[in-house]
Amino acid sequence: MTVLVTGAAGFIGAALCLKLLLRGDKVVGIDNLNGYYDVNLKLARLGRLEQFPHFQFLELDIADRSGLNALFLSHCFSHVVNLAAQAGVRYSLENPHAYIDANIVGFTNLLECCRHFKIGHLVYASSSSVYGANTKIPFSVRDNVDHPVSLYAATKKANELMAHTYSHLFNIPTTGLRFFTVYGPWGRPDMSPFLFTRNILAGKPIDVFNFGNHRRDFTFIDDIVDGVVNVLDKPSVANPRWSGSLPDPSSSLAPYRVYNIGNHNPVKLLDFIELLESCLGRKAIKNLLPMQPGDVQDTCADVADLENDFAFKPSISLADGIAQFVAWYKSYYRC
Repeated sequence: MTVLVTGAAGFIGAALCLKLLLRGDKVVGIDNLNGYYDVNLKLARLGRLEQFPHFQFLELDIADRSGLNALFLSHCFSHVVNLAAQAGVRYSLENPHAYIDANIVGFTNLLECCRHFKIGHLVYASSSSVYGANTKIPFSVRDNVDHPVSLYAATKKANELMAHTYSHLFNIPTTGLRFFTVYGPWGRPDMSPFLFTRNILAGKPIDVFNFGNHRRDFTFIDDIVDGVVNVLDKPSVANPRWSGSLPDPSSSLAPYRVYNIGNHNPVKLLDFIELLESCLGRKAIKNLLPMQPGDVQDTCADVADLENDFAFKPSISLADGIAQFVAWYKSYYRC
């Protein structure tokens, strides 16, 4: 396959590129290399991919309509994976326009290119954040998700609606993947595993929101990437049993699907910190704080559809995943 991966210098994007390259696919990766977090980390991720002759990287923003169109004109992509986005719940409170530019304008540009260049399958990153104010656990792709509690979540829900529209109007197979708290080697510095590790090793306090009482469905990066590849290889198809009188939000009469990718095993944040302390051999100084605006209390993924349709479910334990992350962190930062 010839696959376009957007957000190729990102945490999930770089790991997916590596997986596809190792199995022999031709990969073109694009990224705008913005300064939301350390660009050197993004460049280091790309450095791991440059050894492959069938990998090409271009610095390009998906919000650049003409640039994206020129890219599709110059390549014959069979599949597209959109992982480019402005991430982060809390940052969306400070800089909402960044989310509109990347997650709405950029995604529209990508959908238009998939339409005009007859792409065989578009897989795109959604988020567990779309469940918003929902309290029924586990979160199911058949649940209503009309009550986001952050602009980031609202843009991800909008992506799902936009994808369905293009699947319906232009018969483009689209699959949205709702990722649940991804962590692991080469992870994002703005996420809690990274922030906690850095501060614990430096002897600095860690900010623990909701007094550490919320639960997260931590999902290891390798499991996420394996899930993406499984989905990528099987374009979505219409659900002939779909009914407008009892609509299933996860499928359609169009070639459209949405799946959760998570461990289905939520962990209390304080327990996560305890595992991290054990791997680091140091105790954390906890700065216990109330819930942040935009956060949700608990997350837990119902992954039955993913397992039924692809015979796949995440398998890496949290203890093993944290150990791998800590080993990478110490090696990368020489500490």
